[in-house]
Amino acid sequence: MWLKDFIKLADEVNFSRAAEARNMSQPAFSRRIRALEEWVGVVLIDRDTHRIALTDAGRAFRMVAEEILRRLSLGRDQAREIGGAMVSELRFASTHVLSTTFFPPWLRSLEHGRDLGTITLVADHMAACERFMLEGRADFLLCHHHRAASHRLDPGGFTSLHLGDDVLMPVSAVGADGVPLFRLPGSEDMPIPYLEFEEKSGMGRILNAANVAANGIVALRPVFRSHLASVLLTMACDGRGVTWAPQSLAQDDLRHGRLAPAGDAAWNVPIEIHIFRPRARRSQRVETFWAMLKERAEQSA
Repeated sequence: MWLKDFIKLADEVNFSRAAEARNMSQPAFSRRIRALEEWVGVVLIDRDTHRIALTDAGRAFRMVAEEILRRLSLGRDQAREIGGAMVSELRFASTHVLSTTFFPPWLRSLEHGRDLGTITLVADHMAACERFMLEGRADFLLCHHHRAASHRLDPGGFTSLHLGDDVLMPVSAVGADGVPLFRLPGSEDMPIPYLEFEEKSGMGRILNAANVAANGIVALRPVFRSHLASVLLTMACDGRGVTWAPQSLAQDDLRHGRLAPAGDAAWNVPIEIHIFRPRARRSQRVETFWAMLKERAEQSA
């Protein structure tokens, strides 16, 4: 489908990667994008820059394309539900960290004799999880949230509940003396090796929005980059540098002395755990589950 091709290209900003993700050759993929532009009647992709980008028309059309795909998915689900083909299923997308640290005990706390039906969980980075939601392939999204950080689930189409709290904290491996190998702030003479999140990571967005790098650090020297907090944490345990990690993920390494805070609490970034859903009506199973979550949130407020 042309719309899915276009959205994948908008996500990847690279023809080769987008073509590979869509399981076709780059020439064939490029022809499909050209065909879409001819159908729309305007150039959607700026190919003259070093890194391809959407034109103003392309950015506007992307929002329309995403809305069309979401409505198609919702319409299919509603038709299947009416026709009796819809399975009693709750479909979750979750960022990697929360899929292991938060989701299992949270789900267990919700059950208590309730039949929640079939649960499907897909774990990925934040950009991919947003895609699942925007295309209607998931009913709910679990993610870390910071009010200053951007995300693509606009309030007009999506709503969320606050489920819990976490904190992003800088951590470092420790030496034989128990002292962190790296400690904030750095200096011009001794820049701190930095294990950083990729742009498509929700954690990366949050750290950029919180502007932690401007909090007295003279120099950070990026030495490794990943969208997986668990990978960055492993690299930190190896003594490769400092990374900001969710406390919920790092607590075991902190408890056993493999890691230590790389700075005082002023360097921490408080974050929240949110669950998002589309505002449009979903299956009765989804609506019942959401009503239960809202009731629990009101009781704990």
